[in-house]
Amino acid sequence: MQPEAITTKSGLNVSRETLEKLQRYHRLLLKWQESINLISKTTIEDAWSRHFLDSVQLMKYIPEGVETVADLGTGAGFPGLVLAMLRPDLKVFLIESDGKKCEFLKTVSRETDTKVTILQERIEKTYKKLRVDLVIGRALANLPKLMGHMEGYKAPKGLFHKGQAYEEEITMAKRSYNFEHEAYPSAIAENSVLLYVTTDGVRA
Repeated sequence: MQPEAITTKSGLNVSRETLEKLQRYHRLLLKWQESINLISKTTIEDAWSRHFLDSVQLMKYIPEGVETVADLGTGAGFPGLVLAMLRPDLKVFLIESDGKKCEFLKTVSRETDTKVTILQERIEKTYKKLRVDLVIGRALANLPKLMGHMEGYKAPKGLFHKGQAYEEEITMAKRSYNFEHEAYPSAIAENSVLLYVTTDGVRA
C-alpha cells in the first residue's frame, strides 16, 4: 500500500505535510527494525496497512472534547505517535517501559517535529502522574485489564483495537465495571473492531 492510500482508505483528509511526517516515520521504523524488534517481522512489508492505517482509523472515533490521550504500551508508537501527527492539538502521552523503544520514539518525535510526552515506565507507575480524557491501546491486554488502567487514570473514555473475541471480553469486564460501549468495524482486519467504552468510574 502506498502512503497516499491512507487518505482514501481511512476516509480522512490527510495533508501532504502529515503524509511526509508519516513517510519519515516509516523510513525510521525500517531502519531501526534492523537492530531492535519494533514490529513483527511478518508485518514489515505491509507496515503501511498493518500499523499506520490501523492507527489512522482511530481518528474517526475520538470524541469531541478530548484533549489528553494516554497510549498504553505504545511500543513503536502505534497508535499514539501517529495520532499526534494527525492531531497536533492533542496532548499525547506515550507510555513504554522498554528503553530502546523509547529512544526510537524520541528520535521519530524529534525528526518529524511531533510533540509527544514519552514516559519510560510501567503503566501502573504512571497512574498518579497523569489524568487523561482518553486511554488507547493496541494488542496490549484484555478489556478487564484495560478497564483497570482507565480506572487508574480516572479516564472516562477508552478506545481499543480488539479481535473477534471482543464480546467475550465485554462480558468479563461487565462483571467488575459499569460502562457503555460501541464497536466499530476495523478498516483493515476482518472480524476485528475498534471498541469505544465510556464509564463514570463506578464499579459493578
